[in-house]
Amino acid sequence: MTVPKLANAELAVMERLWEEGNLTARHLREQLYPDAAHSMHGTIQRLLQRLEDKGFIHRDRDRAAHLFAALISREAYACGRLEALADQVTGGSLVPMISHLVEERKLSDADMERLRQLLEER
Repeated sequence: MTVPKLANAELAVMERLWEEGNLTARHLREQLYPDAAHSMHGTIQRLLQRLEDKGFIHRDRDRAAHLFAALISREAYACGRLEALADQVTGGSLVPMISHLVEERKLSDADMERLRQLLEER
């Protein structure tokens, strides 16, 4: 699955939605820019519109204060970006990345066990 890369500010919005669920633009603005000297309302609105245009979020217009929700999970985004990286640097193979993680002991015992289970199931 090809997933577009998100800009850092877009990813920050998605992180809040993944962590907390449905949020209003105001709530997002207060969390992402708590100490802003000037209103960041326009910035948040542009970020939300871009994410909506890309198909990452849904806007519930049934309330006076629109609620925003993630349409793609953190895991789906991560998997899509990993596949894109593999396509770009290793001709689509994930083996070099997985091998590196195993060899450099970047995976926990639980991660290794989960990989074993997945391989056995296949």
